[in-house]
Amino acid sequence: MPDFPIIDTHVHLWDPRRFRIPWLDGAPQINQTYALKEYAEHTQGIAIEAMVYLEVDVAPSYRLLEAQWVNALADEEPRLRAIVPSAPLEDGDCARSYLEALKALGPRVKGVRRLLQAEPDDAFALRPDFVRGVRALADYDFSFDICIFHRQLPAVIELVRRCPEVRFILDHLGKPDIKAGLRDPWQAHIRALAALPNVVCKISGMVTEADHARWTVDDLRPYFETVYDAFGPDRVMFGGDWPVVLLASSYTRWVEAVDALTQGLSEDDRRKLWAENAKRVYRLFDV
Repeated sequence: MPDFPIIDTHVHLWDPRRFRIPWLDGAPQINQTYALKEYAEHTQGIAIEAMVYLEVDVAPSYRLLEAQWVNALADEEPRLRAIVPSAPLEDGDCARSYLEALKALGPRVKGVRRLLQAEPDDAFALRPDFVRGVRALADYDFSFDICIFHRQLPAVIELVRRCPEVRFILDHLGKPDIKAGLRDPWQAHIRALAALPNVVCKISGMVTEADHARWTVDDLRPYFETVYDAFGPDRVMFGGDWPVVLLASSYTRWVEAVDALTQGLSEDDRRKLWAENAKRVYRLFDV
């Protein structure tokens, strides 16, 4: 376990009684309330200095309400330093009115995420209106969190090339098929994405792409090593992906797994991965 405070760059909170979350209908194991109280219980004994909230794919009509709700929760929890809400970037220039509403919530809103993983068109990220919506983020000083499956990486690489002024964060290593042991062409795509300087990668979501019941640290190691080698010590960040992580692991076991994966790093590089990079990328203390 890290012997210094860490930053969790990927925290979800939800209450299905407040907002409609359709995808939870197919995930009965986690179809219940997970709020600040539950997060405190699940992370007991781990020194968490700050948290970044990521949108939870609520039904579209609730998405601005979700951002408002989390912003209010941050008044209760000072460690909740950054919010990454959803935004309808596929609407192109029309999305600017939505981005203005998010900006009006205040400095905790650091970026947006528009989920791409469920899109049947693997090239959705290259639709002209979507590209325009992503480019608009730079005008609001918002970053973009990328949540995809590995097969969508080629389109995302091209999206990042077309938006050099936007800061990108790749969630969950691009969701490689760890359970099947698939590494190619994911490895080549990761290296191509990492060659673009405006992208960082979260060490998150690995266990839910592995065998939920039987994964080991050694199953995760080649994927971690590929990403770390490609992005380097200054462009990787720890993410808990709580409570989705509970499908395959306790929060504590996931932290222990990442701790094991990073044992060979220098003390400075460990601190970068666990905390320091997150402070810079999400501008956590610029509030």
